[in-house]
Amino acid sequence: MSETEGPFQAEAGPGTGARTGTTPATAPETGAGAGSAPETAVPWDELVTSALLGTDRRPLRTDPGLPDGPASLLRAAALHTVRRRAALRPAAGPPLPEPAPVDPRPPLPAAARRRLAQLLADRTAPAGGGRRGAAPDLTELIPQWLVTAGERGFRAPPELLPALLDAARARTDLRPHVLAFAGPRGLWLARSNPEWRFALRATTTGAGRAVTEGPEAVLRLWEEGLFAERVALLGAVRAQDPAAGRALLSGTWSAERAEDRLLFLDSLRSDLGEDDEPFLEAALADRSRNVRATAAELLSALPGSALARRMAVRAATCVNPDRTGDRAAIAVEAPHECDAAMQRDGVIPAPPSGRGERSWWLGQLVEAAPLGFWCERFGGRSAQEIVALPVADGWEGELHAAWCRAAVRQRNPEWARALLGAPSTPPANGPGTASLSERSQLLATLPSTERADWVAGFIAAHGLSEAFQLLGVCAVPWAGPLGRSVVDALDIARDAGSYPWSFSGVMGLAERCLDPAEADRLEVLTTARDEPEDASPGAGGYWSEAFRRLVSTLRLRAAMSAELTPARQRGEPDPDREDREGREGREDRGSREERGV
Repeated sequence: MSETEGPFQAEAGPGTGARTGTTPATAPETGAGAGSAPETAVPWDELVTSALLGTDRRPLRTDPGLPDGPASLLRAAALHTVRRRAALRPAAGPPLPEPAPVDPRPPLPAAARRRLAQLLADRTAPAGGGRRGAAPDLTELIPQWLVTAGERGFRAPPELLPALLDAARARTDLRPHVLAFAGPRGLWLARSNPEWRFALRATTTGAGRAVTEGPEAVLRLWEEGLFAERVALLGAVRAQDPAAGRALLSGTWSAERAEDRLLFLDSLRSDLGEDDEPFLEAALADRSRNVRATAAELLSALPGSALARRMAVRAATCVNPDRTGDRAAIAVEAPHECDAAMQRDGVIPAPPSGRGERSWWLGQLVEAAPLGFWCERFGGRSAQEIVALPVADGWEGELHAAWCRAAVRQRNPEWARALLGAPSTPPANGPGTASLSERSQLLATLPSTERADWVAGFIAAHGLSEAFQLLGVCAVPWAGPLGRSVVDALDIARDAGSYPWSFSGVMGLAERCLDPAEADRLEVLTTARDEPEDASPGAGGYWSEAFRRLVSTLRLRAAMSAELTPARQRGEPDPDREDREGREGREDRGSREERGV
């Protein structure tokens, strides 16, 4: 049948009635008129004319016995609408999307599902100006909630996947946690919205899938993938088999761009081992100066490498025991030149602005030498004893700073302890460096418990004004002594009469990092105290509000953790299981009733 044929084609558009005359096509009446005689279709041009001129001036020609007037006009228009729609040929619809993949992880408990919905809804709430009040900042708790849910192996509720992806689009720090929690269904849903393309570009997901699928998938992604995907793939392969990752990189090394070689080389840090030395030694002859410098840095992080031994020989000509005085000391003679061999091993000849050439070269030699070499060089002394030795001619700061960089690069906790010194010692008088950034890096080489104890002692001796960076490297939740030292320092700051805003960063860290079990002990701090005469006006009320917010946030975090704990682990009835069993029982009873059982 052609497009111009069909039982309704005469009424398919305006003006057709004028060409074909009155069409006997009819439609059944509905509503009050159902069951009456069918209406004869009114030609379209007559319907339009009556609508324009009015039914009083141009009545419709309808069947005898049917009412005239506006009601008849509306009825005829409705009939035409039905006929015109029925005459359209259905178009082929788009292909249906593939079904969502199965996520085998267990569902969230009902209370945790409601909590997640609350956190995501608060994220989109308009931000109010002025004081924060005593209410917890739910937005800052989303990362912690996602980490806990991921650790306990739950899958994301399907109805909250869009909100989760929106949150990850707005905050890049959430993306790894959201994508891990959303799982395969999150990636499936992201294909339907261009604003969620970041999920499809997530390198870790594609890399992990390629590693799982086998060598052919790994090679295909390595040869065809985007650069970020290839970097992630290299890390994923090396995490399982460092030699396989190194072979993958070696196969295309000469064809890579210089900037790509640099980033590929930098990605070897996480799983660096002695077997990587031949590859890195060859990279010392690379065309790119930055690639050569990075290769030298990585080799110096391997104390047994040939480069580290070469650097130790050079450093031995510069730093020696001083035997001229009555007591042990360190004599320093900085190098007088930076020859080609030194440059090949990563020593940068041109110093930064304001830095002397000889001190610049000395620092690079010392930081690349193995730290164990110095214990041999100074007669078997320990790191602490060597650091305590006086250094001649004002070279102490330069030498200790180089040792700090070496301790961080070689992940040596013994030297890190020696260079940090006692936490009660003022930074300016310490044995290592006064830089809080470098101290934070040294702390990161220590075990988490020792790290927390050192920072707690530092805060007890020096307060919170210089502790923010140090707190950032401590494990969460803070250990008991560290948490108590932070709270005690905040309480001392309140007694001093200052406003809490100067400590808002530390207070925010405390809300996210203190052990939630401390909430009851901190309740006493929420009461307002009498302000001293020299206190800032209203400071006591602000402090009371800040401590109330701290306590309520800790209790909320405790509730969140309990909600993410399966009921069977808490020794309680599982309401989700009871609801599921009840629903299955009702469905089973309904099925039996249908069968007449």
